[in-house]
Amino acid sequence: MHVSPLCSSGTPPTQFAAVMPTPFGRIGIATLAGYIDHIAFLPADHPLQSACDELAEKAAGQIEHYLQDPDSRFELPLLIQGSTYRRRIWAAIAAIPRGRTRTYGDIARDIHSIPRAVGQACGDNPFPIVIPCHRVVTAAGIGGFAHNEKGFLIDIKRWLLIHERNSAWAGEIQGHLFETQPDPLGQPVV
Repeated sequence: MHVSPLCSSGTPPTQFAAVMPTPFGRIGIATLAGYIDHIAFLPADHPLQSACDELAEKAAGQIEHYLQDPDSRFELPLLIQGSTYRRRIWAAIAAIPRGRTRTYGDIARDIHSIPRAVGQACGDNPFPIVIPCHRVVTAAGIGGFAHNEKGFLIDIKRWLLIHERNSAWAGEIQGHLFETQPDPLGQPVV
């Protein structure tokens, strides 16, 4: 990916400094004042955009490297905004090793909280992949992702866990990757 001379330094919250292709869609990278402001999963039909600045190019390169090798480490300046409580949750998520998962309840016990609050902070994570919220699951299954329980974001969570070869969920994930799941009443979920 190369830096586009047509972009300004820093991006407003609704625009991206880069939009890159992935095996599961697109990833948008927003920068602000020398920091990564947020990273977003985007649908496959979202237009690609060359990096507008060196930081977006660096982030895209590190994400590309992770997509090739899930043991890659991220070294990016993140503009982490949130309460001390949310930062504690995000730090606990960031500590989950590749190939492992933890439940919302596990993290809640560690930080003396409740699983629902952990799930809310996990869903609000502005830096997915870098802070690997896809590694947080329910006690009974894969759980949600970015406040969604179905659709392309859950497909991305499945893809990321398979990519990281998380054996605990491989059977459930492999059998359901990118499939439409019926709801409990037997209706197809789109």
